[in-house]
Amino acid sequence: GAVPHAAAARALLARERVDAILLDIEMPGVDGLTALPDLLSAAQGARVIVVSSACAEGAACTVQALALGAADTLVKPQPGISHARFSAALVEKLSRLTALDEPAATPDDGRASVLPLTGPRRYDLIAIGASTGGIHALGQLVRAVPPGLTTPILVTQHLPASFMPFFAAQVATLARRPCDVATDRLRLRPSRIVLAPGDAHVRCVALGEGGIAVRLVDDPAPSGCMPSVDVMFDSVAAVCGPRALAVVLSGMGRDGLIGARAIVDAGGDLVVQDRDSSVVWGMPGAVAGAGLCHAVLPPDRIGELIASRRSPR
Repeated sequence: GAVPHAAAARALLARERVDAILLDIEMPGVDGLTALPDLLSAAQGARVIVVSSACAEGAACTVQALALGAADTLVKPQPGISHARFSAALVEKLSRLTALDEPAATPDDGRASVLPLTGPRRYDLIAIGASTGGIHALGQLVRAVPPGLTTPILVTQHLPASFMPFFAAQVATLARRPCDVATDRLRLRPSRIVLAPGDAHVRCVALGEGGIAVRLVDDPAPSGCMPSVDVMFDSVAAVCGPRALAVVLSGMGRDGLIGARAIVDAGGDLVVQDRDSSVVWGMPGAVAGAGLCHAVLPPDRIGELIASRRSPR
């Protein structure tokens, strides 16, 4: 189907089930970003790709679209740009987003046996990994975490480096706490969020006086991702042991599965996003299917869990 504006799209979605929606930003009446939350609600699980000339790499509206729940973005072909290349990119994105979740490591019903959570504890570090759909999920999670939480939060989100300044500003607003893009040797401080920079992995190292800093490394990761959740989780397990909480949000592939095993083996807690709220249940589903998580929850409930487990052991 093809419709000229958001009102017509909502009317069509009331009659038809669709797998994907291609949404422009500049439209008659309500613009695409304003209409996006309502369209997602009406779409009954359809993936939304924002296709707009405003979605150039590093553009603020790209991060805003992803934060509002778009699964992906794509720039309209400009004069001199091959339409065949645009078509191939569009087909590739649609194919990935509308494919069934990878079944090899995911239970058919989207649930998994979970490990028992240990008694109440105060975590030294919360590490969050995410990819496709993760920006929206992270926003829901941090909004549910009270401003009084002092535990540092380290995030690896698969996203190009050019988007990071806008992403950090948006996370800071949603979380009501400072958010920085990681630099080499940056010390993790209470009440702050630190993001992997997009062109390097973050690896935690222990400081002599008991603190934690991050080192930026660019060695190849098992998943092939840059930055990699596996690299972050593996170092968090080594530095924090049982006083770490790891979270895996929506994402394609299996990045984080190897690191999740290290977290659990070290005695840390691990929570994954549930299938129903995920754009793609690849990363969280792989961890859940391997029996490595302590809870399977939507992002806001993960935030509530974090808030409820702030007391000392």
